[in-house]
Amino acid sequence: MLKSLQISNYALIDKLEIEFDKGLTIITGETGAGKSIILGALSLLTGQRADSNVVRDNSRKCIVEAIFDIKNYNLKNIFAENDIDYYDQTIIRREISAEGRSRAFVNDSPVNLNFLKQLSAFLIDIHSQHDTLLLNSSHYQIDALDSFAGNKDILRNYAELYSQYKTNQKQLQELKEKAQKEKADFDYYEFQYNQIAQANLNDGEQEELEEEQRQLSHIEEIKQNLAMVNFYLNSEDNSVISMLKSSIVKLSEIENYLPKAKEFIERIENDLIDLQDLANESEVIEQDLEFDPARLDYVNSRLNTIYELQRKFNVPTVKELLDLQQDFAQKLEQINSFDDLIIEKEQQIKDLEAKLEKLSQDLHKKRSKSSKDFENQIISLLKNLGMPNAVFVVDIQPAKTFTETGKDAVIFLFSANKNVKPEAISRIASGGELSRLMLALKYIISQSKTLPTIIFDEIDTGISGEIAAKTGKLLRQMSENLQIINITHLPQVAAQGHNHFLVYKYDTKQGTTTGIRKLSEKERIEEIAKMLSGTEVTQNTLQAAKELFDNG
Repeated sequence: MLKSLQISNYALIDKLEIEFDKGLTIITGETGAGKSIILGALSLLTGQRADSNVVRDNSRKCIVEAIFDIKNYNLKNIFAENDIDYYDQTIIRREISAEGRSRAFVNDSPVNLNFLKQLSAFLIDIHSQHDTLLLNSSHYQIDALDSFAGNKDILRNYAELYSQYKTNQKQLQELKEKAQKEKADFDYYEFQYNQIAQANLNDGEQEELEEEQRQLSHIEEIKQNLAMVNFYLNSEDNSVISMLKSSIVKLSEIENYLPKAKEFIERIENDLIDLQDLANESEVIEQDLEFDPARLDYVNSRLNTIYELQRKFNVPTVKELLDLQQDFAQKLEQINSFDDLIIEKEQQIKDLEAKLEKLSQDLHKKRSKSSKDFENQIISLLKNLGMPNAVFVVDIQPAKTFTETGKDAVIFLFSANKNVKPEAISRIASGGELSRLMLALKYIISQSKTLPTIIFDEIDTGISGEIAAKTGKLLRQMSENLQIINITHLPQVAAQGHNHFLVYKYDTKQGTTTGIRKLSEKERIEEIAKMLSGTEVTQNTLQAAKELFDNG
């Protein structure tokens, strides 16, 4: 419920404060007095776009602030999710600078306009004269029927599944597009993979082959040098080994005189063993080595294959070639797996479709079951509002695909005149008829769910006399369940209000300014009298106004 509204430095408003109460609040005033300006300021709190042109005095900010009593709205989760302090008495403020910069606050915490729109949707519904066009919206029509039918819980479950369904459909499409693109590259990846795979490479192979190539290419030089090493070590005359043996003999001769000689002998004997092993091993290797031109050709060919692959793929090692081979293998495996992924995703979509179909049928049954009662109540209200021949039909047709609200297409058919076939509202209803139809819909919806504060901006346009009085009574009945603020030019409607505010203009040194004040009972009767007769108020018009007021 809207508790209060403060507006400063907005258009014709210098400073304005309004305290609201529950029930039906009436706002009247001459054309151009500023009633719509007040609504414009209030719309800023719903997240509407701000314009620097509304700033009255460029030396200070424009500020619009409202206090809402929200304790019955179950909004704590929304505040918690957005890390905003919750209070039963919540303050929403909007500030606009002369440069057009806008800031929004909820309970003094800065918020963005998306959050403001989300929150205000639970708090206030501003219905201007142009909003009757909503009646032409299929979304509005099905929403109205669902509210009457009590489909809130089913729709919430359906919406969750529908979101998953759309996400999976998008993922399936992306999978198919990616599969198509990747499959176009399949031959390329396969060719690259085969080039490396057919070489049957092994990590470390290149180093071993290069070492073998060097050995095979210098086999004669190796054999010759090994033979010389063996000759130096182990020939019969003057070899290293023979000299070491002679050294042992000489050291033995002086061992009794030089204790250190024994240590020398042991060291030489150890070295002698190593040198004999070395001589034997070099002799064996030298004898075993043979020039193998076929093996050299194989080694050269194998290395050429490796070098060619390294040049082609611009990598320096066999390991990196093997890594590339693995990458190509994974790409090929992924491409081959797309079909399985697509089949799996299609099955997920089928499962979701089955669940959506079940909920869609539940929604259709409840809509169909409620539609007749919905029609009858609308027709009854329209007759009460001066449309005795009104025909209202809820046409429910199956939709071809799942939509955000099921598989029903709901169209409201309407006729205000006798023997005129009902057609879509956009084709047949006049402005006054649309206003009364919208009022009837709002009334019925208000009986079936908790609505936010509703502000009607001349919902009673195009009616007068007895119908105006009935419209006023209908608004008053609605206000038993919710707070209604109604801007009107009709005295019959104004007389039904629990509270009455007058919007007026007055001149100051700074220019023309809009003001508003709450009327006393006596002032209300006088204001209703003016609305009945114009500016000249007579005793008769005062009496008529009093009768209207007393019957309110």
